[in-house]
Amino acid sequence: QVQLVESGGGLVQPGGSLRLSCVASGVSGSIFSRYVVRWYRQVPGEQRVLVAFITSDLNSVKGRFTISRDNARNTVYLQMNSLKPEDTAVYYCNAQLDFTNYWGQGTQVTVSS
Repeated sequence: QVQLVESGGGLVQPGGSLRLSCVASGVSGSIFSRYVVRWYRQVPGEQRVLVAFITSDLNSVKGRFTISRDNARNTVYLQMNSLKPEDTAVYYCNAQLDFTNYWGQGTQVTVSS
């Protein structure tokens, strides 16, 4: 069973940066490297929204956010720059390979002055 643990959230002022981490356990690095890993965010009362994804050989780039992975550490990162109040949400990590799909518990990001 793969477990995902997110960390790195917190309170940051507008314009600031945060780096979120998603660490996978229960899986080897060689297998983890094959997972498609996605970051989602969710605001209370709304659906989860895809923020970024990364595969074994490509990743999505969305302006202020950058996703990267370190398979040796079974970790996927989400670097978030120039944060805005509307980025406030719970951020979730998702890992998917074939028909298996895992979620982390989420980490809260609050952007406020």
